[in-house]
Amino acid sequence: MAEHDVAGLQRRLAEFAAARDWEQYHTPKNLAAALSVEASELVEIFQWLTPEESARVMADPDSAHRVRDEVADVLAYLLQFCEVLGIDALAALAAKIDRNERRFPAAESPREKP
Repeated sequence: MAEHDVAGLQRRLAEFAAARDWEQYHTPKNLAAALSVEASELVEIFQWLTPEESARVMADPDSAHRVRDEVADVLAYLLQFCEVLGIDALAALAAKIDRNERRFPAAESPREKP
């Protein structure tokens, strides 16, 4: 399997859109809406599953294929959204994790007792 990087994938997505003259539709508003729709399609796969069934969803080849496709769609729109707004997705995530580590110290988290 080939290694992939965020910048390379964003470039491929931009080239794909440019070849089809779709950039005109790739506004922040439209991309945010598309991202929401694709995330909802991912949720739909799990909607009526029990917690146990949802934990085994990747064991079924058809379900696994659907999940992977929806994850790809969500990520594609998120990367395009970040590209349009000049957001470094990995830097934004790292900064958010840093803030959450300060907001929610592990020492203060409730732990289940055996």
